[in-house]
Amino acid sequence: MVLSQILIYPVKSLDGVSVREARITSGGILEGDRIYALFDSDGKYVNAKRTPRIQLLRAEFDATYEIIILDAPGADHVRHFSLTEPDPLNDWLSKFFGFPVYLKLEATSGFPDDRSAPGPTICSEASLREVTTWFPGLTLESARRRFRTNLEITGTEPFGEDRLFGLPETKRPFRLGDVRLCGHNPCQRCVVPTRDPDKADATAQFQKKFMEMRQKTLPPWSEPLRFNHYYRFAINTSIPESEHGKTLRIGDSLVLE
Repeated sequence: MVLSQILIYPVKSLDGVSVREARITSGGILEGDRIYALFDSDGKYVNAKRTPRIQLLRAEFDATYEIIILDAPGADHVRHFSLTEPDPLNDWLSKFFGFPVYLKLEATSGFPDDRSAPGPTICSEASLREVTTWFPGLTLESARRRFRTNLEITGTEPFGEDRLFGLPETKRPFRLGDVRLCGHNPCQRCVVPTRDPDKADATAQFQKKFMEMRQKTLPPWSEPLRFNHYYRFAINTSIPESEHGKTLRIGDSLVLE
């Protein structure tokens, strides 16, 4: 198995960036990944789980993840904003959403969904391709954007990444290149993958169909005790402190320990 894709999501719930390598921060995340997040006046996330409209935004970033280029439906031109001096961005997004929005930065630890497993999520290209066969018209790129996984591997069959977790309350160590990671569990998915990543429209019966097919195609090496339900895809990970400062690179081999 070989690392074939690295995707960084500088702002939580916005578009990702494909990179050739990613350094591990002292907070155990990929450098630049979900280091910014949007919040409302109550201090709650403004994300695609709660606010589908965010999926209508298209975002690009400069190499430092300090400048964001945003496009939105009906906009007469794209807008460039500083992420380090966010007041103009906050104003523009507040008008877009119709309520006050504030950008926050956490460069070291980011804003992961799972604080106990804040490392990169990982899946295989074969698994994404398998999922596309379950839904007519679903493309590989659309599946990739729905599940928003950080690391993608090739050289394995569908759900080969299920080898990266074991029994409940255990962590399974593995290496990508010279970086040691720990696989925790198959990631419990939210409402986001059920929606078209461009239009934010829900795909009819997506979750129900996904669960049926995930159970039907569960491979023999996958630990069934980790599935209280089958709406799970990709693997949550953590990265030990000993690995902080190291770098993941496209082409790194994956080895189970």
